Amino acid sequence: MTDPVSVLDLGDDENRFSPDWLQRVHSFLDGVDGALVTTGGGKFYSNGLDLEWLTAHADQAARYVSDVQELLARVLTLPVPTVAAINGHAFGAGAMLAMAHDFRVMRGDRGYFCFPEADIDIPFTPGMAALIQGKLTPAAAIASMTTGRRFGGTEARETGLVDEIAAEGEVVKVASERVRGLAGKDRGTLGAIKATMFASSVAALRAK
Repeated sequence: MTDPVSVLDLGDDENRFSPDWLQRVHSFLDGVDGALVTTGGGKFYSNGLDLEWLTAHADQAARYVSDVQELLARVLTLPVPTVAAINGHAFGAGAMLAMAHDFRVMRGDRGYFCFPEADIDIPFTPGMAALIQGKLTPAAAIASMTTGRRFGGTEARETGLVDEIAAEGEVVKVASERVRGLAGKDRGTLGAIKATMFASSVAALRAK
């Protein structure tokens, strides 16, 4: 029997959001049908924005941020069950990508989940803030968005940033098990539910 869970390996480096990387992720999402697990292949889940590319293409900054936010909005409302299998560090927009999934499973022994914006002097855009706040309690949002704190797996679970922790080598397996039984949901219905649930976040992410 074919496994209904599609696993997207984001890469084995820092998995920063270069324009080419964004396009590859979109292309993979085009073919997802049953359920989706995303993960990294190295010590990073994703380190977020490609600041090196952005510095070299400052004239394209607005378009770049819009493209990043479009990916976040797409994952947020993808009409299949989704789970981020956080194998290592998830920073900034990489942590936001994980947050856009329905569920998050994080490695318990190594890796940090962090929104570093308060420490790197880059305020959240309204769309990014809306995404995070749409998934977290007010207390968890304050604890993670205003402090730049690096949460290990256990702390991330206790704070509500992730749903579950797993041992190294088990993250993808545990994540897949969480959504495998949900893979038969009607895409139209699930997509409509997510679009309604996260309407304000999506509107903020896609605002011009």
